[in-house]
Amino acid sequence: MFGRLGAPEIILILVVIILLFGAKKLPDMARSLGKSARILKSEAKAMKEEGKASAPADPPNPGEQPPAQRTIQAAPGDVTSSRPVSEPTDTTKR
Repeated sequence: MFGRLGAPEIILILVVIILLFGAKKLPDMARSLGKSARILKSEAKAMKEEGKASAPADPPNPGEQPPAQRTIQAAPGDVTSSRPVSEPTDTTKR
């Protein structure tokens, strides 16, 4: 029943979309969709890089202290909302 879409069906769907949303809003919608896709892509890339960086090749030395602060950013490229954060320390003894 729902076979392949041909050219007339695609044209009809595009006409209905233009009538529903209006020609003025479509460029804004496309722009925001592209911006969302760029953010998603950069977040996925950052997660992959973080995964590679968190698996060290050599085990850490027991006497070596990790860095005290790191910067957390709210959004990619948003430097106005970044702030240094102190990492919690493990106070339990084994």
